[in-house]
Amino acid sequence: MSPITMTRRGLLGGALALAAPRLAGAEPGGSLTVVLESEAVILDPHATTAAITRSFGYHVFDTLFSMDAKGNIHPQMVEGFVAGADGLDWEFTLRDGLAWHDGAAVTAADCVASLRRWMPRDSLGRMLLASAAELRALDARRFALRLRSPFPLMLEVLGKPNAPVPFMLPERVIRAAGEGRITEITGSGPFAFQAGEWRTGDRMTLLRNPRYRPRAERADFLAGGKQVRIAQLVLKVMPDDGTAATALLAGEVDYMQYLPFDRIAQLERNRAIRVMQLGGIDMFQGNFRLNHASGPFTDPAVRRVLWKLVDQAEILQAIGIPERFSVRACPSFWMCGAPEETAAGAEAAQVSVEAARAALGRTAYRGEPVVMLQTSGSISQIAGQVLAAKMREAGFTVEEQVMDWGTLLARRGKREGWSLFPVYSNGVDMASPLNHFYVANNCADYPGWSCDPAMGGMLEAYAAAPDAAARRPIAERIQRAAYDLVPSVMWGQFSRPAGYRTRLRELIPSSFPIFWQAAV
Repeated sequence: MSPITMTRRGLLGGALALAAPRLAGAEPGGSLTVVLESEAVILDPHATTAAITRSFGYHVFDTLFSMDAKGNIHPQMVEGFVAGADGLDWEFTLRDGLAWHDGAAVTAADCVASLRRWMPRDSLGRMLLASAAELRALDARRFALRLRSPFPLMLEVLGKPNAPVPFMLPERVIRAAGEGRITEITGSGPFAFQAGEWRTGDRMTLLRNPRYRPRAERADFLAGGKQVRIAQLVLKVMPDDGTAATALLAGEVDYMQYLPFDRIAQLERNRAIRVMQLGGIDMFQGNFRLNHASGPFTDPAVRRVLWKLVDQAEILQAIGIPERFSVRACPSFWMCGAPEETAAGAEAAQVSVEAARAALGRTAYRGEPVVMLQTSGSISQIAGQVLAAKMREAGFTVEEQVMDWGTLLARRGKREGWSLFPVYSNGVDMASPLNHFYVANNCADYPGWSCDPAMGGMLEAYAAAPDAAARRPIAERIQRAAYDLVPSVMWGQFSRPAGYRTRLRELIPSSFPIFWQAAV
């Protein structure tokens, strides 16, 4: 994926770039069996930032706008929109014929309810909400948004791929859920979830949605015409990467999202398998997310000690990531090779166990347990093990607790009982101060609960800046503040290549698993 384009010129200029005749193809048929990063256990697309929920969401739900591979934003469910000259009045018109999986028509009221539900749950959504004066349906297909002050990133926010994505849901489903998670998974996307065929711990089945009306443009990343060419998509649960790679070699599965690094050479030699290698924002950023709400890391001085203990090159080597798939040391919160790349504040990250031990001795830390949550079998578990060893050398008491990802998601939602956890995220989720999970959710009710009021003002200034040149120095100031606050500590930038059988054709190259164009 190319760097994200945030300018209005790029946005509007790119809106016409996808125009092309509707793709011709045979009647959809066949089945794909895929192994994704983990099992989808949270199906409410507004309820979590988990990437697996987003992957599920993009197949089952739909968005008002979507991003192409160059970072341009295009209408998706929206047929057209009008923005007032003062930037305060916006009117959106939905495409005709949109329908929910149960056959009911998608209405403007559904979209209004979805936006109202999503905005308070997302960092960028909260910024939009703070600028909004009124959001209402005008008729079945039109809704209006009136702002108190101009919001330059309006369409970028509505079309952002960062979780939680502003997916559209039926108003009745939202009302039934109240303040809780939705329990009926009804979307308007290209695939329909089959609740009766869901076997937790084994598989999930999505069927082609016959009511889905793809756009006429060609597909481009998350934008354009999502023309489903298969009848069934089976999401197979295989927690062990080695077992999944063996199943891929045997032809028992068609696609594996994350190949184990020690099997890549073997897989590349097999003529029936293709390895998808990606770079730039299609890479991942590993982070240790710290809990500022309870435990030793409530003390900023203790948090800052970790900058002296995380050796990115050492962690990537321990995981076994080949150099061709990694950046050996990246000091930028906003990804290396991305538009906002910067080393501002990185002087704090001088790795030295001796210096860390001395710095820890100057804090109020007195041996309290640091509880590190780790995902069993994940490469992030290895990252955690490397840091835990270094922390013990420096004088920390570390308690490592290993669990599956679903359990970790539940545990991290509680303010007590954990201190940090290792995780990695798509580069597109981390390439800007406004979407970086651990910076953008500053002073929000978001696991980790990091908060710097001054950073909040800087984030608002970044969002209000008129262009990329004006945003860059603000991004540098935000990063300096982040090095001081320590919402997270980066443990490396790398790519995780996907692998797929050659019978799978026209797969969209992306770190996001995308199957609506795939054919067999």
